[in-house]
Parts: sequence; structure tokens; C-alpha cells
Amino acid sequence: MKSYDIIFIGTGQATGTVLPNLLKRKLKIAVIESDRVGGTCVNWGCTPTKTLIASARAAHMAGRGNDFGVETGKVSVNFRKVMERVNAMRFSSSDGFKSWLQKTTDFYPGEASFVDDHTVQVGEDILRGETIIIHTGTRSRKPPFKGIDSVPWLDNKGILGLEALPEHLLVIGGSYVGLEFAQAFRRLGSKVTVLEHGERIVSREDSDISKAAADILTDEGIQILYNTEITALEKPDGGIQVIFTESGERKQLSGDQLLIAVGRVPNTDMLNLSAAGVVTNERGFITVNEVCQTSVPHIYALGDVNGRGAFTHTSVHDGQVFLEHLEGGSRHISDRILIYSMFIDPPLARVGMSEREARKSGKKVLMAVRSMDTIGRAKEKDEPKGLIKFLVEEGSSQILGATIFGVGGDEIIGMLALAMQAGLPYTKLQEVVIPHPTVSELVPWIFNDLKPLGD
Repeated sequence: MKSYDIIFIGTGQATGTVLPNLLKRKLKIAVIESDRVGGTCVNWGCTPTKTLIASARAAHMAGRGNDFGVETGKVSVNFRKVMERVNAMRFSSSDGFKSWLQKTTDFYPGEASFVDDHTVQVGEDILRGETIIIHTGTRSRKPPFKGIDSVPWLDNKGILGLEALPEHLLVIGGSYVGLEFAQAFRRLGSKVTVLEHGERIVSREDSDISKAAADILTDEGIQILYNTEITALEKPDGGIQVIFTESGERKQLSGDQLLIAVGRVPNTDMLNLSAAGVVTNERGFITVNEVCQTSVPHIYALGDVNGRGAFTHTSVHDGQVFLEHLEGGSRHISDRILIYSMFIDPPLARVGMSEREARKSGKKVLMAVRSMDTIGRAKEKDEPKGLIKFLVEEGSSQILGATIFGVGGDEIIGMLALAMQAGLPYTKLQEVVIPHPTVSELVPWIFNDLKPLGD
């Protein structure tokens, strides 16, 4: 048995956040990884998908050349080169991270399983840790569709392994992962159909945001079907057939590739957590307190696996909270304000409350909405689709939430997040001088449109 000050199980983004500080303390550290180093973000999430989306946007903008007075001729996509670029980005990041871990820690490839609350087994190796950090992330949920084991369906990992552009990509799930891939592959040249179980896509957002997103995607030729219930998957003649009902009517669709994006499940089932006394909730996520401690005080769970955030930035923040806890600080994971972006084009970014959440909050709320087609910089770039929505508490003038769905929204949202975290009233943003011509320069002025949130 080898003994360590700290054992990391998993190498998501919090690992890179936490390790440099711990290594400076000359602690003896072991790192265990059962898959590619770097977790979802580096290998199958942020890094490769945003690289793919950038290539898809280049193809889209090249096809729009005439809109800008630029004659480009017929645009063609070399899918092999697109994926070479994607793989170069993700593999170099993962390989570099792994090389660093091998130099600075004792690195163990393989699956970890708890023996007791201080002991972990990896293959033939038995490791003892004073502190253990679980950072194993999540994976795509496999729904119980009839026939799912008989068809070669894709998740967010499998779709990045494609070597040929699909002729017709079927996407089950109209939320963030499904829609980002749907738009990217449509722009690269695939026919794309999205099957959504509910009445609208991105149902987490307000209905006007969902409609704007649907309009953008359908304008680009993506077919979206609502109120669908999948009844079976079949594989006739080498293709894939989805049997479903749409508003109760039985239908079927055929395609050559199928992406299923209907949620995530935590990677906790192989860890033998019961041997360590670590408690999970009914969905399998590890229960943690405000500093990411599990039910066993010397075992921590960081990132998606604890169910307290589903983004790289929340994973990184978990790591920061953990470090401050070790140093006697008072930072908590509940201190952060919800913020994220969905990287369809244009991007959809939100911080804090949605309009729907504000209406349920019991607060007196003011709201301002501005269409992107009224903003000069968006018109100059000929990207006028989307809208901006701000929510403010009447009386305190505190910003409760903001949605920026449009060009630059993924960057501009940080301005609102900073003001909210600092507790600044919106009137302070109105004092800021912002360069012209930009989309962000309209942020202070949009607050002039605040009106009481009606029924």
C-alpha cells in the first residue's frame, strides 16, 4: 500500500485549478484517471465543440459572402480537415495535461474503487489517502428507448469520432448539447432534424428566448419537431430509423447518424462509494456541503459529479472553494451566481434569474427588453438576430438577471455578472463609458427601458 496526502480521482478542470497550489506545499499526491486526461471539457466538451462550431461558422459566413459584397463562389467543406483541426486542439490539450501530471504526481491510469474511506484500489495498486477528491464528472444519459442497443447511436463523445459528414443527422433532444451540434452539422452541410419531447426547445429559458432560438435554427434549414415521444429505434438497410409519436400521431424518420442528447448522469456507479460511506442523492450525484465536503469530511467531490453545477466554470469554482477551505477561508459554492452560455450562433448567455423565475420570486421586478436588430453594431455586422433582457429589483435597483441572446452575448454577459457579484445597482453601470461602436455600449442605455413586470 502506498500512502498519499491527497488522492485525486478524475482529472476534470478543477484538478488543474487545485493542483498547482497543492504542489507548492510539497504534498504527496496521486492522480487516478480511467479515460483521457482533462475530462469532458478538454476531450468531448468545450475545447472540441467550440473548435467545430468555429469551423461551421466559417463555412456559414463564407456562404453569406454576397450579403457583404464579397463573391466567394461555391463553398465546399472538407470534413476530414475540419475534424483534424478539432482533434489537434483536444488531443494536444489532453496530452499536455497528462504529461504534466506524470511529472508532478504519481499518475495511475485505470478505474478507482473505494476499499474504505481512506483507501482506493486501482487495478493491483492499493492507495491510502489522508484526503480524497472525487472529480469524475458525468456522462451522457442512455434513455430506455426500445431498440437502443441495436442501433449505432452517438452521444457527445461518439459524434466527435465521425470520419464522414452525415447526410441526415437525427438529434433527439432540443437543449444545449443537441442544438450546438445540430447547427454546426447543418452549417457543414448535413440535413438535420431535431426531435424535442416538450413544446419548445431550450425549455430552461423564457418562451420568447426559445422562440428566437427556434427561428434562427429553422431559418438555417434545421427541422424541429415538438411534442415527440420516441417509441422505438430500428436499423433498416444500414441506416437508422426513429419511430415516434408527434402530438399523439405515429411517425417515423430515417437518417444515417443519430445523436442522443437527453441529459447527463454522474460517474459514481463504479466507485463503490458505499464502502467509504459517501452519500449520493436519488440521481446518483454526490451530496456535498458548501465547501464540497461529502458525508465523509476528508472526502470531497468537485465539479459535475456533485450536482451543484454542470459547467467548466462551476467546476473551477468548486476547486477555488476547496482551496480556500483548506486555508481557513469562508468562500462557499452558494456564493456564485448562475451564469452560462449556449454556443449556438449567435450565442445565448444568461446570468441570474430568467423572467419566469423572477415572476415566481415574489419580488417587485422591473424588466427591459431590446431586440438585437435595433443595435447599430449588430446591424453593421449583419448579425441582427436575438434579443437582450434585463431584470431589476424595484427599490434596491439590484440586477436580478440578464439574458443576452445575440452577437457577442457570451462575452458581454460577464459585465452583468461582475455587477451582480459586486452588488452594484444597475445605475452604476449607467455611469460607465463603453467604447463605440460595440454591442456592449447599449447595456447602460437598455436600463432606461425598465418597466414593471406585468401579468
